[in-house]
Amino acid sequence: MAEIKSTMDLVMERMAKMTANSETVNNDEEFEKAGMRLAADFLSGKVTDLAGELAQQPAESQKAVYKGAADILMRNITLPRDEEVKDRAEASLNGVMELAGALGVSAVSQTCSELQQILQQYNQHKEQVVQQLEEALRGQLEQQYAAQGVDPGQLRASMHPKYGEEMGKMQQDLNGQYLQAMDQRKELILEQLGLV
Repeated sequence: MAEIKSTMDLVMERMAKMTANSETVNNDEEFEKAGMRLAADFLSGKVTDLAGELAQQPAESQKAVYKGAADILMRNITLPRDEEVKDRAEASLNGVMELAGALGVSAVSQTCSELQQILQQYNQHKEQVVQQLEEALRGQLEQQYAAQGVDPGQLRASMHPKYGEEMGKMQQDLNGQYLQAMDQRKELILEQLGLV
């Protein structure tokens, strides 16, 4: 009977350890969610001092809170399709700088500058590539019309049968290049912050 009791005690001890471990995971998840909420409030303008809000969190939860905040900020650094997305990405970069300041990590500023430069160059590069594609397609149309003896009049590249297909390929290639460069910088920032 003593063996059964000791086996039962072992099972109970294991259950207690598993419960303690799962509580720690749940607490970390809750703290990460709190950090996510703070970052979302920062991006929406409800919180103006992200670093101050994060510093008010309990010491044992700060890494998880910072990790959650960094996650939301990184998700919002995206290719600028329009002014609203561009503004949100810039606000996210400012939030990352506040996080870095709160953690005392100065190396992040260089990487954030690189990310900001990538975001600024994206629209310029996109406009250049679109213009080059349109000029090339317009040239092809002019040659076709001239060969047929037809006056090209006011040609638009969008009249070319391959315009949509070529534009899609161009956009996909361009986005792929820029997203890869951005993802590398984002990963580096997380490493520099010690949140990976």
